[in-house]
Amino acid sequence: MKTVLAALPLAFVFTSAQAADIVDTAKSAGSFNTLVTAVQAAGLVDTLKGPGPFTVFAPTDAAFAKIPKAKLDALLKDKQALAKVLTYHVVPGTVKAADVKPGEVKTVEGSTFKVGMRGDKVMVDNAHVTKTDIMADNGVIHVIDAVIMP
Repeated sequence: MKTVLAALPLAFVFTSAQAADIVDTAKSAGSFNTLVTAVQAAGLVDTLKGPGPFTVFAPTDAAFAKIPKAKLDALLKDKQALAKVLTYHVVPGTVKAADVKPGEVKTVEGSTFKVGMRGDKVMVDNAHVTKTDIMADNGVIHVIDAVIMP
């Protein structure tokens, strides 16, 4: 029994010190359930659990709720279109908020989106960035309030 008890604190240190990947970080946040479901439907889980690094501009569940239900349901059933939309939210590399510059940014999808300011708010296309620098072991997540489309 002593051996087991002695090993428990050590095991806890190793598991708690390990950061989560982008998918697990999004899951644990609790406000990205639709995004996680979409990533699964598009077959992108293994990619976003991979080494990266990635910068993800992640729409919240409330952002997905702005899309009419019929349109969202159709998108979730079209794996190719869904993958295109989701990879439009991903930029290669780790780009923290302090490193973001206004201008065109190339996405993993292949096209670009515009980063700029509207008043004191950082914008990605027509989405406001509401929270920044949620670190994962393979990149960073910035929260946005709308789903952006390529």
